[in-house]
Amino acid sequence: MDKKRKVEKCLEVRPNEWSFSRIFRIMREFVLGYRFLDRYGKAVTFFGSARCTVGSEVYNEAAKLAGMLVKDDFAIITGGGPGIMEAANKGARDARGESVGLNIELPNGQRKNKYVTESMSFYYFFTRKVMLSFASEAYIFFPGGFGTLDEFFELVTLIQTRKIQPTPIVLVGRDYWTPLLEWIEKGVYGRYNAIDADDMQIYHLVDTADEAFPLIQTLVRETGVLRCE
Repeated sequence: MDKKRKVEKCLEVRPNEWSFSRIFRIMREFVLGYRFLDRYGKAVTFFGSARCTVGSEVYNEAAKLAGMLVKDDFAIITGGGPGIMEAANKGARDARGESVGLNIELPNGQRKNKYVTESMSFYYFFTRKVMLSFASEAYIFFPGGFGTLDEFFELVTLIQTRKIQPTPIVLVGRDYWTPLLEWIEKGVYGRYNAIDADDMQIYHLVDTADEAFPLIQTLVRETGVLRCE
């Protein structure tokens, strides 16, 4: 059988053998994901680099902030992996709070850090991503790579386009975030007029856990609507 015929044959069988089982698997992950998250009241989701090392300044700040939020009755939700996610889960567990991980299934197993006390695993990255976008009353971003930036811009876009209710987004670390925010202000807004001035009010910049904590409290109080409602 030549290559063209193999492709045609594959396309012929895919709707019957693959598509329906995949659709139901996706549906199942969404249903179970929403049910899982519904058990929590106030919650905050942490994003940031998986490469952040234990004991670094940014790791310690993430753990400190998570511990402070737990004492204010917030559950801490992360992607369940290493780096900033681990730091936030550690801070939550050490403060005896709810330390939640939304993990991804990989060929070599789940990437779940040891500080997660409650978890759910996902096969698909995109269903997990939707759950992380649904999860919380506030979203905290520490320095990170492409994945962190992807989550940041997706959440900003969802709020900008009113696909989700206005939700506080707090960026921690001026050295890391300032160049990006200046580019948005001077380039995206100032030079190209590609966004509105109000769009830059969706997110808030701080430098430390001590700055972030009271701001999160204030912003969550001002939004007035809990996710679980």
